[in-house]
Amino acid sequence: MDNYRFLLSGGGTGGHIYPAVAIADELKRRYPEASFLFVGARDRTEMEKIPQAGYEIRGLWISGLERKLSWKNLVFPFKLIASLMKANAIVREFKPHLVIGTGGFASGPTLRMAAARGVPYVLQEQNSFAGITNKWLAKKASRVFVAYENMERFFPKNTIRFTGNPVRSALTVSAPNQKDARVSMGLNEGKRTLLVLGGSLGARRINQLMEKELGFLEDLGIQVLWQCGKGYLDTYRKYDSEGVQVRAFIQDMGAAFAAADIIISRAGAGSVSELCLVGKPVLFIPSPNVAEDHQRKNAEAIVRRDAALMLQESELDTAFEMTFRDLVSDEDRMRHLGENILELAKPNATRDIVNEIEKMLVSTYGTR
Repeated sequence: MDNYRFLLSGGGTGGHIYPAVAIADELKRRYPEASFLFVGARDRTEMEKIPQAGYEIRGLWISGLERKLSWKNLVFPFKLIASLMKANAIVREFKPHLVIGTGGFASGPTLRMAAARGVPYVLQEQNSFAGITNKWLAKKASRVFVAYENMERFFPKNTIRFTGNPVRSALTVSAPNQKDARVSMGLNEGKRTLLVLGGSLGARRINQLMEKELGFLEDLGIQVLWQCGKGYLDTYRKYDSEGVQVRAFIQDMGAAFAAADIIISRAGAGSVSELCLVGKPVLFIPSPNVAEDHQRKNAEAIVRRDAALMLQESELDTAFEMTFRDLVSDEDRMRHLGENILELAKPNATRDIVNEIEKMLVSTYGTR
């Protein structure tokens, strides 16, 4: 059987969207006759990103609860009821053989309605501390694909498969050598390089740190490839120079990673998984503004393995210069961190997830 129908739901952030797309792409490669439909939250970024990836998407009127008292929470029950009704209609109409949830608001109603109609579903959890939606859905999941160990705290042990997170395919192919990568990025091929990543939208506090520390970095003889985010380019483009490349967004991340000697990054689940594959020393600066403090917990899971360093935003003014200077002046420590984080890489995550899905399909619907 090749004409399977796969329903996928996940969104809100790239950390939920890109794993869903990676899984869909691999399923499509194996089952060219299959049908695919995504379900997202209608006012979130997946409504733009999924069509760009070549897939159809339907939107639900759904959002999360505000953490503080807000009139918006009064609307939540109505949104939930409306989303459950629409999700039920989508499942009834599309008749999926399998539903895949990668987290985010829309996956809750979608997978609940699938379960109500007897459709099996699987979850993919990117973070070291499981999200609310996936914890809510875990009891009826056929499989839960995770990227960190000790996830039995959140999910039934017999359903867990330790696969890692799917990452962009560009990072699993051969990267350019460092000198060529630096030239392609407009950098000095012989100079030590810091890559700064705050996510596609940028990170205000990391950008402020870079602005403050450019002189310090220059004194250390380090050039900077700085992804500041599209919303911050007008503010920071004035620093673009021979030793500081300021970009709104870096398209060729394979070359950017290859060019770097050291990386400063947020600690979203997707970023952490990619950085494990890269195998370079990393200083994580987790965002304090994400649900359930996921980024700090993701970074701590790597730091506990002596595979990265971490500074909280509140520590940057007092501890950054000493931490960074100590690291770049210790070649053995730099090499040690790079080797340790590389050991945590799961380059075949997408393949392993889809292998498990294939086993489920065969056991449920018979041989191909």
